[in-house]
Amino acid sequence: MTMPRSFTAILVSACLAALPALSHADDVDMAIKTLARDWSHVTYEVPKAQQDDAYTALETQGSALIAQYPRRAEPRVWQAIILSTHAGEHGGLGALGMAKRARDLLQEAQKIQPDVLNGSIYTTLGSLYYQVPGWPLGFGDKDKARSLLEKALQIDPDGIDPNYFYADFLYRTGDKAGAMTHLRKALAAPPRGDQPLADKGRRAQVQKLIDTLSADK
Repeated sequence: MTMPRSFTAILVSACLAALPALSHADDVDMAIKTLARDWSHVTYEVPKAQQDDAYTALETQGSALIAQYPRRAEPRVWQAIILSTHAGEHGGLGALGMAKRARDLLQEAQKIQPDVLNGSIYTTLGSLYYQVPGWPLGFGDKDKARSLLEKALQIDPDGIDPNYFYADFLYRTGDKAGAMTHLRKALAAPPRGDQPLADKGRRAQVQKLIDTLSADK
């Protein structure tokens, strides 16, 4: 059957109109992957003495990405991951400010796309709530941490990150047996093809906590 010329022209126009949108999506996805790769490099390969400046540079990249793609949740999540990791390395009152900014970004991302990046919002928020001091210094809350980390595991039950952070939370709250269970699940997690360096670094952290638990027996 031959399509009418007018219908064919409309179809071609529609396809051409879709091309910029596809290119835009490809651009933001590539930018997010680059930011994730750079975070892995800074976190697991850059010497500790150079990390403060390196994280600051990453935060500049993350802020630009948020401004460029304000309707996407992923830049906010990755900026929050960068800030929370930086806070852990930086310490002091400055770290608390970073942690609060990370929390706010994650809550903004949650309103845009709550299940983005396989539950990373809940993993990162949960880790903040159990590592940040409680009131009156900070916003730390063990009950919120548990709830958020368990939600992350519901979304990604076999993932290395949700299992590691839940294990770390359980260890810090005295449940060593539960922590070991989730550490073993973290070690058995399927590799993430686009994040080999992050997987390698996280597995080293998992093994370190397993060694600590084994030494505590």
